[in-house]
Amino acid sequence: MGVLGAGTGHQFFVTGDPLILASQIAIGLTILGIVGGLTYFKKWRWLWTEWLTTVDHKRIGILYILAGVLMFFRGGVDGLMMRLQTSRPEMEFLNSQHYNEIFTTHGIVMILFAAMPLLIGIMNVVLPLQLGARDVAFPWLNALSFWLFFVGAMLFNISFVIGGSPDAGWTSYFPLAGKEFTPGIGNNYYAVALQIAGIGTLATGINFIVTVLKMRAPGMTLMKMPMFAWTSFITSIIIVAAFPIFTVALLLMTMDRLFGTHFFTVAAGGEPMLWLNLFWLWGHPEVYIVALPAFGMFSEVISTYSRKNLYGYSTMVWSIITIAFLSMIVWVHHFYTMGSGPAVNSFFSITTMLIAVPTGVKIFNWLFTMRKGRIKFTTSMLWALAFIPCFTIGGVTGVMLAMAAADYQYHNTMFLVAHFHYVLIPGVVFAVFAGLYYWWPKMFGFTLNERIGKWHFWLFVIGFNMTFMPMFFVGLDGMSRRMYTYSAGLGWENPLMFSFIGSLVLAAGFAAMVYNIYWSFRYAKRGVDHDPWDARTLEWATASPVQAYNFAKIPEVKSTEAFWDMKKEGTHTLKESEIEKIHLPSNSGVPFLLSVAIGIVGFFLVFEWFIPAAIAAVLIIVGLIVRSFDYDEGFYVSVDEITKTEKKWRGDL
Repeated sequence: MGVLGAGTGHQFFVTGDPLILASQIAIGLTILGIVGGLTYFKKWRWLWTEWLTTVDHKRIGILYILAGVLMFFRGGVDGLMMRLQTSRPEMEFLNSQHYNEIFTTHGIVMILFAAMPLLIGIMNVVLPLQLGARDVAFPWLNALSFWLFFVGAMLFNISFVIGGSPDAGWTSYFPLAGKEFTPGIGNNYYAVALQIAGIGTLATGINFIVTVLKMRAPGMTLMKMPMFAWTSFITSIIIVAAFPIFTVALLLMTMDRLFGTHFFTVAAGGEPMLWLNLFWLWGHPEVYIVALPAFGMFSEVISTYSRKNLYGYSTMVWSIITIAFLSMIVWVHHFYTMGSGPAVNSFFSITTMLIAVPTGVKIFNWLFTMRKGRIKFTTSMLWALAFIPCFTIGGVTGVMLAMAAADYQYHNTMFLVAHFHYVLIPGVVFAVFAGLYYWWPKMFGFTLNERIGKWHFWLFVIGFNMTFMPMFFVGLDGMSRRMYTYSAGLGWENPLMFSFIGSLVLAAGFAAMVYNIYWSFRYAKRGVDHDPWDARTLEWATASPVQAYNFAKIPEVKSTEAFWDMKKEGTHTLKESEIEKIHLPSNSGVPFLLSVAIGIVGFFLVFEWFIPAAIAAVLIIVGLIVRSFDYDEGFYVSVDEITKTEKKWRGDL
C-alpha cells in the first residue's frame, strides 16, 4: 500500500524486510487471538468494567506492570538482534539502516516504556498503602496518566511496521534528527509519541507528590515515611522538575520537523547544542527517576529479609535528597568532547563524581542493615544481594567516565554502553524483579514460585554479566558504540561472541520469569497470609490481595515501621464498632477514550496529515466537555460489606 505522508515518498506499511514481515504476521495473529479469546470467553464487559475504566490505584499499577513486561520483551528482542549482528565480523543479519532503527528503539523502549512503567506500576500499587491512604490524591488523573503513557507507547511501537522506525538514536541529536538528514516520518514518531507518554508521566509525578504531602496517615511525619515512600516522593519531584524541559524540547522538535521552524537546525540560526542541553537536562535526571525508586525497593527488601530495621534511616533520606539535587546539575558530562572548555568540564566533572558519595553511603547502609541480621535468602533477597556488586561496578566505571580528561578516551565507545547497562540493569531491573517477588501477594493473593524464581535469578544474573562485561574490554580497545559491523582481525570477535551467548542466557532468565508468572497463576496456592514475609510497613496490614478500600480503619503511625510496631504491641486489630462506611471514586471510561482520541490525533500528526488531525482533535474537546459535566461523586462501601470483607481475612472481629 503506497499511501504517502507529507510528500516524503515513504511507504505506509513497511515492506521488503523479512524480519518486519514476520513481526507484522505475529502482530496480526496476536490481535486475532486476543479478540477471539475475549469473544469466546465473553470477557468484553469484564475487560471494560474491571480494567479499561478502573480508577483503582492497585489495578492501574498492575496495568503499568503488564505494559512494562510486554515492552521489556520487545526491547529485549531488539537487544538480542544487536548482539547477534555484532557477534561475528562482517555479519549480514541486519543492514546498517535496520541496525540504526533497532538501537534507537531499544534505548527508548527500555528506558521510557519498560523501566518507567514497571517502577511507576509498583509505586502505584504500594505507595498509597505504605502511606496508610485509601487511594492516590487524584484517581481519575491517575487513570488518564496510565492511558496517555500506554497510547504513547503503542504509537511509538507501531512505527516499525507503519511508516518506519526512528533511527537517530535514543538521544535524537540534531542535525541528524532534523528533516534534512532523516526526511522520513520515523523521527516524527519519536517527537509525538514521547510527548504523549511524557505528559502522562508528568501528571503521575504531580499526583504522587500531592498524595505524599496530603494523604499520609495520622502520625506519619515525613521522617516517619517508609524508605520506598521517600524514594517515590523524591522521584516524583525530579519528574516534575525534569519532564517539563523534555516536553518543551519535544515541542520545539515537533515544530522543526512538522512546521519547518529552525530551533535546532543551523540553517536559519538554530542551535543543535540547544537540543543537547535540553535533552540532557531531562536525560540525566531520568536515570535517577528510574534508579531512586529501585533504591527504595532494595531498602524494604533488605530490611525485611535481614529481620532488622534499616540502618541509618535519616542518612538514607538525606542521601536521596542529595542525589536528586546533584542529578540536576551534571548534564554536561554527556558532552565533554563538545568543546565547553576546561572550566566548565571541571565543574561538571566534580559534581558528577560527588554523586558517588551519597550513593556510597546508601551501599554501606544496606551492608550494615544486613550485618548480624538473620538473613533469609529468598528470591527477592538474592536480587538485592546481586545488585550491590553489579551496581558498584557500574558506579566505579561512572566515576571513571566522570573524569573529563579520561572521558576523551572512553567517549562513545562500548565502555560507555557497558557502564550504562551496569547501572541501569542492576539499579532498575534487579529492583523490579525483587519488588515483584516481594509485593506479588499484595497484588494477586498468591506468591510467585521460589524454585522457578531462583532459576530466573541465576540465569539472568549470569547472562547479564556475560553480556555486558566484555563490552568494557572492547570499548577500551577502541570499539565505538553503534557500530553495526567491523572487520576481522581486530580481536573483538571472541568477546562479542561471548557477549551474544550471554544475551541468550539473559533471555532464558526472562523466559523463566514469564514461565514463573504463568505457573504461579495456574498452580500457586491461593489465600496466602496477609503478611507472608513478616514485614514491617503498612501495606502488609491489609489483605492479600488488597481490598478495594485499602484500610477499613486508617492506621495511626508512630514510627517508620508502623506495622512492625503494631505486631509487637498487638494493636493490629479491628473492632466491628470501629467500621464506618467508606467513600470511593466511580470508574470512568473518559480517561481511556480521551487518551485514544489523543493517540489518533498524534498518529495523524506523525504523518503530517493536519486536516484529519484537526478533525480528530474535536474528539479531545468532546472528551473534556464530557469530563467537565461529570457530576458523579463516587459511592460508599457499606458497613456490612466492609465487615464481611474484613472477617474473611481477619477472622471474627
